[in-house]
Amino acid sequence: MLTVTRTLWRTTGGVRAIAVIVFASPKGGAGKSTSAVLLACELAASVHKVTVIDADPNRPVCAWGRLPGRPDNLTVIEDATEDTIIRTIEDAAKASDYVIVDLEGTATMMVAFAISRANLVIVPTQPSQLDAAQAAKAVRLVRKQEEAFKISIPMAVLFTRSNAAIQTRDQRRLQESFENSGVTVFDVRLIERVAYRALFAYGGTLTSLDPAQVSGVPAAIENARAFAIAVLSTLEASALARAEVA
Repeated sequence: MLTVTRTLWRTTGGVRAIAVIVFASPKGGAGKSTSAVLLACELAASVHKVTVIDADPNRPVCAWGRLPGRPDNLTVIEDATEDTIIRTIEDAAKASDYVIVDLEGTATMMVAFAISRANLVIVPTQPSQLDAAQAAKAVRLVRKQEEAFKISIPMAVLFTRSNAAIQTRDQRRLQESFENSGVTVFDVRLIERVAYRALFAYGGTLTSLDPAQVSGVPAAIENARAFAIAVLSTLEASALARAEVA
């Protein structure tokens, strides 16, 4: 079971002990929805109430949520719009320990509004120069929201669909580039796994997949759990940093 950190969420009326985690990437196929579902399932497995707001026009998380096996303490919402996204996040926060937002790819006002409410923005990217260039656009958007709303928004890049055996030279170079720009990069990479794709075919969680039908389930579970722990550690570090400033 994960060690769950509860962090402070900004609201105009005060703070709540909950975390809002936003996944943002302008690049299709970056692993945004997969990462969001994996994190949501790991948090739900720790007996915490989780809401995922599917703001991607293709609604991949909603499609997964309609399949059998979704945890009872994990809710999926699909009706967020530019006009309602902030209220949707706030309403979800009243009933959940964690709110996860899977954003659309384009830089819209809905994306900007959601980012402004985040305790952590996760920017997934494949380890290639083309994908990293798109991830850099998401990084710049977060920084624009920090400037516009005069707040600090923690952010981290997540390498996805990585090679299980090695960290490529390109990935090491890209990680150094992000870090030299002051952007945190998760030490954990999401590895390319058949089990992750199987979630969107069969539904449920990694632990409910049948290893006789899907290969590499134990390794996928270990990888997803390490990712969730990294997210919680990042949330804890950012909460402590805010407390020190205050």
